[in-house]
Amino acid sequence: MTQDELKTLVGQAAVQYVVPGDIVGVGTGSTVNKFIDALAAIKDRIPGAVSSSEASTTRLKALGIPVFEASEVGELAVYIDGADEIDGRGFMVKGGGAALTREKIVAAQSRRFVCIADESKLVSTLGAFPLPVEVIPMAAGRLVRQFAALGGQARVRLRDGKPLVTDNGQHILDVTGLTIDDPLAFESTVNQWPGVVTVGVFAHQKADVCLLGTASGVRTLTF
Repeated sequence: MTQDELKTLVGQAAVQYVVPGDIVGVGTGSTVNKFIDALAAIKDRIPGAVSSSEASTTRLKALGIPVFEASEVGELAVYIDGADEIDGRGFMVKGGGAALTREKIVAAQSRRFVCIADESKLVSTLGAFPLPVEVIPMAAGRLVRQFAALGGQARVRLRDGKPLVTDNGQHILDVTGLTIDDPLAFESTVNQWPGVVTVGVFAHQKADVCLLGTASGVRTLTF
């Protein structure tokens, strides 16, 4: 099966975790787009969704699914999102789509995090995928030096030759050269650095379930 077919498989499988009558938390990215498309088939069973990005909001509304602001609703039953990496404990690296801050907010608002991913995203140790970190632009230079002190090489993410601007009006650093052996401690440490909005390690908001697309079908991992 192609990677796109695997994404479709897990996107469709995630629909079973949607709680009828409850607003669902929806993430961002190509795999989540497959879930949004599948969600349209049961849109009459839910009031709507809380979205983690402008891109997902646009897709949801185009399919006739109402979108609520996170601040308008209380606790969500489930949040469904992808990952750039996930390990055997449910810890993840996220932010390849630059929506990590809003993703972490909606994840924190949800009782259950269901990660949907193809099998290439499962790793033994986080760090091979460039770590996204949303930062306030004036702090970028100093944060590059702080990551260098940890052995990482941080670069401002560009789009069309200019720094990418997130939905929150900030920039993204992508950090390579790190091996994240203790995701909980790493997330806590980097989040304390002045100028960091959100680090793309999701350890405190880890996955509870991962639906992993494989050539033999959907593999369910529970953490």
